[in-house]
Amino acid sequence: MKKTLLLAAALLSFASTNSFADALLFTVSSTPYDNQMARIRPVLTASNHGSSNRVSLGTVNQWMGDLRAIPYGFTAMWKTPAEAQSGAPADCKAKAVALYEKMKANGATNVRLVIGRRTSSSRQTHAWVAWETETGSFILDPTFNYTACKAVQVGKRNYQPLYAYAGSKKFRAASTLVAQN
Repeated sequence: MKKTLLLAAALLSFASTNSFADALLFTVSSTPYDNQMARIRPVLTASNHGSSNRVSLGTVNQWMGDLRAIPYGFTAMWKTPAEAQSGAPADCKAKAVALYEKMKANGATNVRLVIGRRTSSSRQTHAWVAWETETGSFILDPTFNYTACKAVQVGKRNYQPLYAYAGSKKFRAASTLVAQN
Protein backbone atom coordinates (compact mmCIF):
# COMPACT_ATOMS: atom_id res chain seq x y z
CA MET A 1 0.00 0.00 0.00
CA LYS A 2 2.81 2.43 0.87
CA LYS A 3 4.57 1.73 -2.43
CA THR A 4 1.34 2.40 -4.33
CA LEU A 5 0.86 5.70 -2.52
CA LEU A 6 4.48 6.67 -3.14
CA LEU A 7 4.16 5.84 -6.83
CA ALA A 8 0.90 7.79 -7.09
CA ALA A 9 2.49 10.79 -5.36
CA ALA A 10 5.50 10.61 -7.68
CA LEU A 11 3.31 10.46 -10.77
CA LEU A 12 1.19 13.35 -9.54
CA SER A 13 4.30 15.39 -8.82
CA PHE A 14 5.65 14.57 -12.27
CA ALA A 15 2.39 15.53 -13.92
CA SER A 16 2.39 18.88 -12.15
CA THR A 17 5.87 19.89 -13.27
CA ASN A 18 6.79 21.45 -16.58
CA SER A 19 9.12 19.71 -18.97
CA PHE A 20 12.17 22.00 -18.54
CA ALA A 21 14.36 20.18 -21.00
CA ASP A 22 12.71 16.85 -20.25
CA ALA A 23 13.89 16.88 -16.64
CA LEU A 24 11.84 14.85 -14.21
CA LEU A 25 11.46 17.15 -11.20
CA PHE A 26 9.88 16.23 -7.88
CA THR A 27 8.63 18.73 -5.34
CA VAL A 28 10.67 18.55 -2.13
CA SER A 29 10.51 20.36 1.21
CA SER A 30 14.22 21.17 1.34
CA THR A 31 17.45 21.09 -0.67
CA PRO A 32 21.14 21.15 0.30
CA TYR A 33 21.26 24.79 -0.88
CA ASP A 34 18.53 26.18 1.39
CA ASN A 35 20.85 27.71 4.02
CA GLN A 36 23.13 29.29 1.40
CA MET A 37 20.17 30.79 -0.43
CA ALA A 38 18.64 32.55 2.59
CA ARG A 39 19.81 35.95 1.26
CA ILE A 40 17.96 35.53 -2.03
CA ARG A 41 14.83 33.77 -0.76
CA PRO A 42 12.82 37.06 -0.97
CA VAL A 43 13.76 37.26 -4.66
CA LEU A 44 12.57 33.71 -5.30
CA THR A 45 9.29 34.14 -3.47
CA ALA A 46 8.36 37.61 -4.76
CA SER A 47 5.13 37.69 -6.74
CA ASN A 48 4.84 38.70 -10.39
CA HIS A 49 4.29 42.40 -10.89
CA GLY A 50 3.62 42.84 -14.59
CA SER A 51 1.70 41.24 -17.41
CA SER A 52 3.25 38.14 -18.95
CA ASN A 53 2.34 39.54 -22.37
CA ARG A 54 5.04 42.19 -21.92
CA VAL A 55 7.93 39.74 -21.56
CA SER A 56 9.24 38.96 -25.01
CA LEU A 57 12.17 36.80 -26.03
CA GLY A 58 13.86 39.92 -27.39
CA THR A 59 13.56 41.65 -24.03
CA VAL A 60 14.91 38.59 -22.22
CA ASN A 61 17.84 38.47 -24.65
CA GLN A 62 18.60 42.13 -23.88
CA TRP A 63 18.61 41.39 -20.15
CA MET A 64 20.85 38.38 -20.73
CA GLY A 65 23.29 40.45 -22.76
CA ASP A 66 23.46 43.06 -20.01
CA LEU A 67 24.16 40.38 -17.39
CA ARG A 68 26.64 38.58 -19.65
CA ALA A 69 28.63 41.81 -19.87
CA ILE A 70 29.23 41.79 -16.10
CA PRO A 71 32.72 40.37 -15.43
CA TYR A 72 32.74 36.90 -13.90
CA GLY A 73 33.89 36.51 -10.32
CA PHE A 74 33.05 33.59 -8.04
CA THR A 75 31.76 34.17 -4.52
CA ALA A 76 30.62 31.50 -2.08
CA MET A 77 27.82 33.80 -0.91
CA TRP A 78 24.71 34.21 -3.04
CA LYS A 79 24.55 37.85 -4.14
CA THR A 80 21.32 39.78 -4.39
CA PRO A 81 20.34 41.12 -7.81
CA ALA A 82 21.32 44.65 -6.70
CA GLU A 83 24.77 43.39 -5.70
CA ALA A 84 25.10 41.50 -9.00
CA GLN A 85 24.34 44.63 -11.01
CA SER A 86 26.52 46.95 -8.90
CA GLY A 87 29.44 46.77 -11.30
CA ALA A 88 31.45 44.29 -9.22
CA PRO A 89 32.19 40.87 -10.70
CA ALA A 90 29.36 38.34 -10.38
CA ASP A 91 29.19 34.57 -10.74
CA CYS A 92 26.60 32.29 -12.33
CA LYS A 93 24.45 32.30 -9.19
CA ALA A 94 24.29 36.08 -9.06
CA LYS A 95 23.56 36.47 -12.77
CA ALA A 96 20.87 33.77 -12.77
CA VAL A 97 19.14 35.24 -9.70
CA ALA A 98 19.24 38.73 -11.22
CA LEU A 99 17.65 37.43 -14.43
CA TYR A 100 15.04 35.45 -12.47
CA GLU A 101 14.10 38.59 -10.52
CA LYS A 102 13.90 40.74 -13.66
CA MET A 103 11.67 38.22 -15.40
CA LYS A 104 9.32 37.77 -12.45
CA ALA A 105 9.13 41.53 -11.82
CA ASN A 106 8.03 41.99 -15.42
CA GLY A 107 5.35 39.30 -15.29
CA ALA A 108 7.08 36.24 -16.72
CA THR A 109 5.52 32.97 -15.62
CA ASN A 110 6.81 29.39 -15.64
CA VAL A 111 10.31 30.55 -14.65
CA ARG A 112 12.67 28.50 -12.49
CA LEU A 113 16.09 29.09 -11.03
CA VAL A 114 18.08 25.90 -11.65
CA ILE A 115 21.21 24.47 -10.08
CA GLY A 116 22.81 21.63 -11.97
CA ARG A 117 25.59 20.58 -14.29
CA ARG A 118 26.27 22.63 -17.40
CA THR A 119 27.71 19.57 -19.12
CA SER A 120 27.69 15.91 -18.17
CA SER A 121 31.43 16.12 -17.43
CA SER A 122 31.22 19.28 -15.29
CA ARG A 123 32.79 18.90 -11.87
CA GLN A 124 31.24 22.08 -10.46
CA THR A 125 27.59 22.96 -10.27
CA HIS A 126 26.21 25.85 -12.30
CA ALA A 127 23.13 28.08 -12.05
CA TRP A 128 20.82 29.22 -14.84
CA VAL A 129 17.16 30.02 -15.47
CA ALA A 130 14.66 27.75 -17.22
CA TRP A 131 11.62 29.33 -18.88
CA GLU A 132 8.58 27.55 -20.31
CA THR A 133 6.66 29.48 -22.97
CA GLU A 134 4.02 28.66 -25.54
CA THR A 135 6.81 28.49 -28.12
CA GLY A 136 8.94 26.04 -26.12
CA SER A 137 11.35 25.59 -23.23
CA PHE A 138 14.33 27.91 -22.97
CA ILE A 139 17.65 27.72 -21.15
CA LEU A 140 18.69 31.20 -20.02
CA ASP A 141 22.36 31.26 -19.02
CA PRO A 142 23.69 34.82 -18.79
CA THR A 143 27.08 33.55 -17.58
CA PHE A 144 27.94 31.92 -20.91
CA ASN A 145 25.28 33.06 -23.40
CA TYR A 146 24.09 36.40 -24.71
CA THR A 147 20.73 35.00 -25.81
CA ALA A 148 18.21 32.35 -24.84
CA CYS A 149 18.67 28.82 -26.17
CA LYS A 150 15.83 26.44 -26.89
CA ALA A 151 16.18 23.49 -24.54
CA VAL A 152 15.98 21.03 -27.45
CA GLN A 153 19.06 22.70 -28.98
CA VAL A 154 21.36 22.20 -25.98
CA GLY A 155 20.96 18.41 -25.92
CA LYS A 156 20.28 16.04 -23.06
CA ARG A 157 23.92 15.92 -21.92
CA ASN A 158 24.01 19.66 -21.24
CA TYR A 159 22.21 21.74 -18.64
CA GLN A 160 21.28 18.81 -16.42
CA PRO A 161 19.29 20.07 -13.43
CA LEU A 162 19.87 18.84 -9.90
CA TYR A 163 17.60 21.30 -8.07
CA ALA A 164 15.15 23.98 -9.17
CA TYR A 165 13.26 26.78 -7.44
CA ALA A 166 10.09 28.56 -8.48
CA GLY A 167 8.53 30.90 -5.97
CA SER A 168 8.32 29.06 -2.67
CA LYS A 169 8.47 25.65 -4.39
CA LYS A 170 11.61 23.55 -4.43
CA PHE A 171 12.34 20.67 -6.77
CA ARG A 172 14.85 17.86 -6.99
CA ALA A 173 15.68 16.14 -10.26
CA ALA A 174 14.89 12.44 -10.44
CA SER A 175 18.52 11.71 -11.36
CA THR A 176 19.54 13.20 -8.00
CA LEU A 177 17.13 10.93 -6.16
CA VAL A 178 18.49 7.86 -7.94
CA ALA A 179 22.10 8.92 -7.30
CA GLN A 180 21.46 9.25 -3.57
CA ASN A 181 19.81 5.81 -3.16
